[in-house]
Amino acid sequence: MHGEYKVPGGKLVVVDLDVEEGRLRGVRVAGDFFLEPDEAILAIDAALDGAPADTDAAGLAARVEAALPAGTVMYGLTAEGVAIAVRRALAHATDWTDYDWQLVHEGPQQPALHMALDQVVTEEVAAGRRPPTLRVWEWGAPSVIIGSFQSLRNEVDPEGAARHGIDVVRRISGGGAMFVEPGNTITYSLSVPDALVQGLSFQDSYAYLDDWVLGALGDMGVKAWYQPLNDIATDAGKIAGAAQKRMVGPDGGPGAVLHHVTMAYDIDADKMLDVLRIGREKLSDKGTKSAKKRVDPLRRQTGLPREAVIERMVDSFRGRYGLTAGKVSDGELARAQELARTKFSSPEWTARVP
Repeated sequence: MHGEYKVPGGKLVVVDLDVEEGRLRGVRVAGDFFLEPDEAILAIDAALDGAPADTDAAGLAARVEAALPAGTVMYGLTAEGVAIAVRRALAHATDWTDYDWQLVHEGPQQPALHMALDQVVTEEVAAGRRPPTLRVWEWGAPSVIIGSFQSLRNEVDPEGAARHGIDVVRRISGGGAMFVEPGNTITYSLSVPDALVQGLSFQDSYAYLDDWVLGALGDMGVKAWYQPLNDIATDAGKIAGAAQKRMVGPDGGPGAVLHHVTMAYDIDADKMLDVLRIGREKLSDKGTKSAKKRVDPLRRQTGLPREAVIERMVDSFRGRYGLTAGKVSDGELARAQELARTKFSSPEWTARVP
């Protein structure tokens, strides 16, 4: 069995192993990380050899930590990263480069249609009718997008939204509210087979699926990192938030994961605060008393036009994993348009948590 895991912000860990009578055998850990002393790699292999095959990642990491020689130094490697690579090997997880990725980047569309496209595209990936897809959004109107489980009245000031001509839609994923305006927001979705995140915890999957964009931002001079559970942050503040939705495949078979990210390229903070109800409790664990200070736009940090930021992100993804230009099919679009009308534009769905 073979498993790979790139430690977020670190290096690639590769594990090959066998399972005999329910225990790990012949464990071989490798990768492009740095590790001192040399014998530490043998200690890691020995610590994992013989472990019950159903040991969770935390248990495997504990075995590794306990076996490391005194004074061991890891660079680009963690005990948790080794453990996750083992779990991915056992789960027969796939890698990014196992797929022919498709890019969908079309013209501006209404917020409700974007919600519907996320659902339809990911369902098609789950059914095996569409390759894994990176979809870059263009916004046709300003909007507030609330999470699947958020209270409408708690999150949005209806008078402020009406005053600024901002509609509210509810997405299928959890997480917090998004304030978006055309030209000020960068949003993308990844629709991926769940095999890509097999062996990862829910939290680890966020870091794993965000890692490529951290590299793209780094190439633009922005030192960013994943901040659990679902933020991308810099020294200057939060720049993006992610959300996920898991979907089962046909007849309950292997499914797909929707992972979408909204990034603040620029922001009208006064308007945002006039529309969103951001309470003190929500800010209390963010190290700031002001929502304005929570978000630091990419326009200032990169000095690049929005289109250039998107182009560099796409180029970075293509350079890592390959990417072929595609489009939403006529059938997918028709289904999404129907969902946008009957579900995502309906008061019943938007206010399903009043």
